Amino acid sequence: MNIQDIHNLFLQCSSLSIDTRKIEKNSMFFAIKGENFDANTFAQEALNLGALFVVIDNESYFIDDRTILVENSLQTLQELAKFHRAYLALPIVALTGSNGKTTTKELINVVLSKKFKTKATVGNLNNHIGVPLTLLSFTKETEIGIVEMGANHQKEIEFLCQIAQPDFGYITNFGKAHLEGFGGVEGVIAGKSEMYQYLAANQKTVFVNLEDPIQIEKSRGIKAFTFGVKKENADLNIQNITANPFVAIEYNDFAIESHLIGLYNANNINAATAIGKYFNVKESDIKSAIENYIPANNRSQMMQKGSNEIILDAYNANPSSMAVAIANFLQLDKKNKIMILGDMFELGDESLYEHKVIVDSLANQNDAQCFLLGKSFFANKISNENIQFFETFDAFAEFLKTFKFDSNMILIKGSRGMALERTLDYI
Repeated sequence: MNIQDIHNLFLQCSSLSIDTRKIEKNSMFFAIKGENFDANTFAQEALNLGALFVVIDNESYFIDDRTILVENSLQTLQELAKFHRAYLALPIVALTGSNGKTTTKELINVVLSKKFKTKATVGNLNNHIGVPLTLLSFTKETEIGIVEMGANHQKEIEFLCQIAQPDFGYITNFGKAHLEGFGGVEGVIAGKSEMYQYLAANQKTVFVNLEDPIQIEKSRGIKAFTFGVKKENADLNIQNITANPFVAIEYNDFAIESHLIGLYNANNINAATAIGKYFNVKESDIKSAIENYIPANNRSQMMQKGSNEIILDAYNANPSSMAVAIANFLQLDKKNKIMILGDMFELGDESLYEHKVIVDSLANQNDAQCFLLGKSFFANKISNENIQFFETFDAFAEFLKTFKFDSNMILIKGSRGMALERTLDYI
């Protein structure tokens, strides 16, 4: 059975799933092998739960004419997504970057949905499996697709672009994320720039932040729509940005006041505004879309607990995002500030050094009390009256039994594996 035949069967289905716990009636189930399981073993269960067809790559689990046997289920999923993307022929906006991808994707989606029927990556389904699943969720009713692409090694963005074939692209930034896989910052720049190379080779359009010299350099020669703060030559010139703590921007005597915290979110708002302008979304609609967007999933969430104000940014962290979060927090005009920071993961050989940089920067400030959690921070332990170190969360939790938060402004930030949202139970 060729990919077109499989696609014809896919069009008969209500949805596609790789997880029997999320099977819908009349769906198509793909048996994708994992590190610790063989999803082929769930083929019969998928049919029992209502799947119309199952795609397997182990003939031992062939059931009946509802079974599609292929050489490699994952590769077939990727080929099906690429075929479906070509079949729909809709414009696709793709984005990648070290920080801010998901927030920017959400902002672009709410802005463009004011004018178009849009569909965007759900959550962080942005890898070699997530991107195909995103593409296969698009339908004939979808007018613009928005695809987030993540990567932790080179050639990954290139591969995802070959599947999604974006018409428009945006790179949020080039930061110190996934240094272990990319082989350093230069590797990050090379890896993320694979999107520019695809857009250039296919005469497509890129959105460029003129405040980022790397974006300017790497996007030369590509058709571009530009934006920046006080950049007279930009297609969208932002006159002013503020953040205390919520970000507000002004352009053309037009103001947008968001529910996003930190100056580092200004570029995400600016990008979504610029993309909205490019697609001729009305300014009043851009404003209402951004102003009504409330962040969730532990991403720069502002919350109140008792007498304490909390910035919960515990979804992820790397040296770049940690540094800007700290800088933004310290400039807030608030008293009784506390920072609870957790280890940053996937930094490879640079890990101890990057954690030391953060520790050294905190040693030179006296505006906030700091609690640093995790093995890498603990390995850089110093004696400083404003900083306390805890090797594990359990050790911190034990300390919190005797510590009282009272009328504090609190920043909570760390990598996903630290699960620092657990701190909320003690505030």
